[in-house]
Amino acid sequence: MSTLTPPKPDVAEASEASFRGSVRVLLRMHRRSLWAAGALLVLGIGTVAALLLWVDAQRCPDESPAACGINDYGSTSAQSVAESLLSGGGSALLLLACLVGAFVAGPLIARELESGAFRMAWTQSVPPARWLAARLAVPAALSVAGVGLLSAVYRWGWTEVNHPYAFGLGWFNDGVFPGIGPVAVGYALFGVAVGALCALLIRRMLLSMAVTTVVLGVVMTGFTLRRRMLWPVDRLLGNGHPGTNTWITETGMLTASGEKLFRKDCPSMDADRDVASCMKARGGVTDFTDYHPASHFWPLQLVETGILLALAALAVFAAFRVLRRLHG
Repeated sequence: MSTLTPPKPDVAEASEASFRGSVRVLLRMHRRSLWAAGALLVLGIGTVAALLLWVDAQRCPDESPAACGINDYGSTSAQSVAESLLSGGGSALLLLACLVGAFVAGPLIARELESGAFRMAWTQSVPPARWLAARLAVPAALSVAGVGLLSAVYRWGWTEVNHPYAFGLGWFNDGVFPGIGPVAVGYALFGVAVGALCALLIRRMLLSMAVTTVVLGVVMTGFTLRRRMLWPVDRLLGNGHPGTNTWITETGMLTASGEKLFRKDCPSMDADRDVASCMKARGGVTDFTDYHPASHFWPLQLVETGILLALAALAVFAAFRVLRRLHG
C-alpha cells in the first residue's frame, strides 16, 4: 500500500495571506491615527471649498472693480483672505509630509522595536522582511492617496484664486510650488522611507521622530534654496523684462568673457545709475536676466520628484539591509 503525502501548501499564497494579515493588524492597531488623518483630510478639502465659495460670493458680476466699489486690483476681503491662506498651502503639505515621516519613525516602527512587541509578530509566521514591508506599504499607499488628493484640491483652489496681482501666489513661490504638483507626494514617500530607516537605526521612538524631522527639514530646505538649479534657465540680454508669470533667478551684467557681475559686487553704490556705472567699470558690457518661464514648471516638478523618489528608494533599501543585519 502506498503512502499518500499531502501536497505542500503554496508558498506564494501563504506569503500573500501573511502580508494581508499584517496589514489588517496594522490598520486595527492605529485606527485612531487613521481617523485623525481622515479628519485632517476633510478639514483641508473643506477649507479650500469654503474659501472658494466665499470668494465667488463677493466676486463682481461683470468683473469690473469700479462697479463693486473695491480697489483697483479687484481685491475683496474674501480674495485677500484666500490669497493669504493659499500662499502657504504648499508649506502645509510639506509639514504634513514631516508628520507622516515622524509617525512612521515613532509609533509605527520604533515603538514596537523599543518595547519588544515586534517579537510577537515574528513568532506568528511573519518574517522580519514582511513585517517591515507592511509598515512601509500601508503609510505609503495612504500618503499617496491622501496627499495626492489634498494637492489636487489645493491646485484647484490656487487656480481659481490666482490672478496677475495676487500676492504670494506665483507658481514659483516657496509656499506654493510644492503643493501644486507631484512634489508633495514625493516628499510624503520620502518621509515614509526616512522614518523607517531612522527607526531601525535608532530604535527609540522620540529620538527617531526627532531625527526624521530634522532630516526631512534639511532636505526640504536644500531643495527650496537650490530648486532654481534643477533645470537650465532661459536668459534675456539687454534691458528688457521676461514678462509676467516668470521666475527671475538672477540679474546683473555680463563681461566680454561671459563672467557675471551682480549688484552685490558694488556694495557701496545706492542709485541704479551708480551701480550700472560700477559694473561697467568692472568690465560689464550688457545686462542679463536669468529666469524660468511658466513652461519650466513641470520639468522642475518632475526632476525634484524624481530625486525624492530615488532617495526614498535608497532609504528603503538601506532599511531592509539594516533589518537583515540586526535580526537576520
